[in-house]
Amino acid sequence: MDGPTEAAQIALLGGEVRTRLLPTARALRPAEAAELLRLRLDEPVRVSRRPNLHVVSPPRLTGVDCALPTDDGSKVRGIGTVISCAAVTEGHVLQVNAYTGVTAAGPDARRPWGHYLSRPGVTEPLGKLPEPATARGFLAGSRDTGLDPGLLAEALLTEVLRQPLPEPAEALPAPRTRLRWVALRAAEADRPRLERFTLEEDGLRTVELRLPDGAVPREVAAFCADLALHDWLLTTLIQLLDDHPPDAPAATAGRVLRAAVDHLLHLWMPGARVAAPLAGLWEVLERTPGFTRQWQSLAQRVRDRAARTPPGGPSP
Repeated sequence: MDGPTEAAQIALLGGEVRTRLLPTARALRPAEAAELLRLRLDEPVRVSRRPNLHVVSPPRLTGVDCALPTDDGSKVRGIGTVISCAAVTEGHVLQVNAYTGVTAAGPDARRPWGHYLSRPGVTEPLGKLPEPATARGFLAGSRDTGLDPGLLAEALLTEVLRQPLPEPAEALPAPRTRLRWVALRAAEADRPRLERFTLEEDGLRTVELRLPDGAVPREVAAFCADLALHDWLLTTLIQLLDDHPPDAPAATAGRVLRAAVDHLLHLWMPGARVAAPLAGLWEVLERTPGFTRQWQSLAQRVRDRAARTPPGGPSP
């Protein structure tokens, strides 16, 4: 295939979201969060105050020229760019999302970099893309030297955390999670579908979506970040309650649970920043496994135990 690929469709999107609590004793103010995420001087940081405070860095493009991830041994070279961006929600939670869209086919020979830079967030294979094997490869994670959005997300996360933070401290012990996601094309008439959402080991989650043609990559990435945020919130409350059972020392348990009330419980707002065409994906998660039902139950347990454990008081 020697001709231009401008008309070639995106066959799949693949990315990874890293989520963690900012190591600060208090929530960052809007100006502080904006300064933390000022990764480029030529583009502004976006600050949204409704429905909650959400600060997003300018996008960063990273050029890639490497093997695409596949799970069947296929050797496919991909060339293009990966988009990375960082976000802080309510001054507390830091997320980094890195993703790219891979076209169904590309030329037989590498093009000048100017071509790839003119198509931000798009990676072209040399030749035809083995779509199922590549989708599974994205979810499995890159082996050896293949394309791995997770590595780019981690690099940006590390860069952000090297910046000076106001009142650096550990507000409460909280896990770090990775949500690895892939979205493939569905039939044109289909609605967006959540094929699977799986909890793996070591804080890894994997998500597979099916989307009709015309889905906006930026909106798909925003949905995955929203899912990662709310999964992280659930994971954090579960871990806090497991690590601080009713017979735990009162001073430690009370401090941690009150910190969870102050820092986390107001963050639950699933779908608040999800584009309308993708809103149905959250409806699936609310039915099974029932994210909000589980959150309400966990949040009430945290509130009750925090209220029953005053500073310096007896263990509940």
